[in-house]
Amino acid sequence: MASAKLNSLSSQWIANNTFSSRRGSSSLSASRRVSLPIRASSYTDELVQTAKSIASPGRGILAIDESNATCGKRLASIGLDNTETNRQAYRQLLLTTPGLGEYISGAILLKKPFISQLLMERSLWIASGLVPLPGSNNESWCQGLDGLASRSAEYYKQGARFAKWRTVVSIPCGPSALAVKEAAWGLARYAAISQDNGLVPIVEPEILLDGDHPIERTLEVAEKVWAEVFFYLAENNVTFEGILLKPSMVTPGAEHKEKASPETIAKHTLTMLRRRVPPAVPGIMFLSGGQSEVEATLNLNAMNQSPNPWHVSFSYARALQNTVLKTWQGRPENVEAAQKALLVRAKANSLAQLGRYSAQGESEEAKKGMFVKGYTY
Repeated sequence: MASAKLNSLSSQWIANNTFSSRRGSSSLSASRRVSLPIRASSYTDELVQTAKSIASPGRGILAIDESNATCGKRLASIGLDNTETNRQAYRQLLLTTPGLGEYISGAILLKKPFISQLLMERSLWIASGLVPLPGSNNESWCQGLDGLASRSAEYYKQGARFAKWRTVVSIPCGPSALAVKEAAWGLARYAAISQDNGLVPIVEPEILLDGDHPIERTLEVAEKVWAEVFFYLAENNVTFEGILLKPSMVTPGAEHKEKASPETIAKHTLTMLRRRVPPAVPGIMFLSGGQSEVEATLNLNAMNQSPNPWHVSFSYARALQNTVLKTWQGRPENVEAAQKALLVRAKANSLAQLGRYSAQGESEEAKKGMFVKGYTY
């Protein structure tokens, strides 16, 4: 048994960033505090090592955990039916790309198409999905905590070493205090359960691009959301050195009249991270959220023009795959060309993680935005 405290780095950050001023929180004096015993995870060292391995220089994550329905929409864009055979053919194309491990340190998969023979870390999206949140302003919450411990233990046995839980926050819908709290609490419980079963949790409260709000409003909401998330991560004794974050970049709403430059997006995003994320966290793996392939890479590159306390990288789906899909067209003779297109995008984002990317020579297809209003995963 261990005393009720996080590891030294996490504890130091919590001590210096107290949450005691939160409304409704207790404010016991030091003399009344009681240190209760908690069970230390037997996986702690492995979790830290796994997180460091994923957050290694010049590498990021390939996200291919879209639902079958969403994958079907993408296949339909190139004239293919949404069949298991077509979905598997596309995923196999991605995962068997020669040399991909030079730029990609892990892949996120759905539970059913989980593939065990990979030369990278494997992850599963283990939440059950978004459902309406009663009492909110037409907002959602992510369910799936029931039975998560036993499922996580089984995924570990199958070879998974990290997991993902995605929930969403909508700025046009508020967000309400209820939705923010529910998102933060669910993510924290999932993170604690995952670590207890050997899986590094990717923590993803996606702030949707929908809306016409300015970038300042996004920053305000992001700071609120991440403050809540880290409060509950600490409450649940999550080891910060054994997690990864998957945040949205701080951008204006997709329908805002003024578009922000990569430098402006980098400035606001890094401001949010420095104010809310402890340096003990090893990796920040951004989602692309409907940005074009080039936009997502330029923004990541702008954030890596000076040293950061964390590994600032990518966990992209569409921003790695759009050109790949259009190149493939479902034809076996196009597989090699499609895999080369994936390597081009993976290398571009690898360079962006190192702060060395240039958009010179990028194709017009890579510059096309992919935002979809009301997008569902």
